[in-house]
Amino acid sequence: MVKTVIWFMFAVIVTQRLVELAVARRNRLWACRAGAREFGAGHYRCFFLLHAIWLAGWVVEGSLYNNLSAVWYVWLGVFLSAQIVRYWCIASLGRHWNTRILIIPGSTLIRRGPYRMLKHPNYLAVAVELMSVPMIFGATITAVLATMANAVLLLYVRIPAEEQAFQVLAATETEKEL
Repeated sequence: MVKTVIWFMFAVIVTQRLVELAVARRNRLWACRAGAREFGAGHYRCFFLLHAIWLAGWVVEGSLYNNLSAVWYVWLGVFLSAQIVRYWCIASLGRHWNTRILIIPGSTLIRRGPYRMLKHPNYLAVAVELMSVPMIFGATITAVLATMANAVLLLYVRIPAEEQAFQVLAATETEKEL
């Protein structure tokens, strides 16, 4: 029974990721046609690898324990809440949402939806997801290691690259005003 739940959850998340990658590809093509410049392309593979290892990690670890967490329903609720925030982010950014950092000259920083309250709400949602899914299956090693690796990548690589991109965007906004 638990292994069926693990594989069901795996299928749901893989399907989500494949759909999101297709949307990101479509949005990237649109952004590139609009003259987008990519920032931080070198670290993109690291996140791709992190998510692949995370998926394999909680499937293997959860299968070894073959048991749901005593509070699986809490972790499932946390995961579902993170999904709501993630899809709110995607909807708020529209065609500007991407898994890559793309800046279109002349565009403005989006400040609607969850971006009114937080600068990086999608990263928070993904961090919560990386912790909560393994915890549903008691896969604490995967939960902790993936969350720590994600935090390091976000704090030292991704967010600084995104901040650099925002500075370029702010400079183009200033040029437009002049």
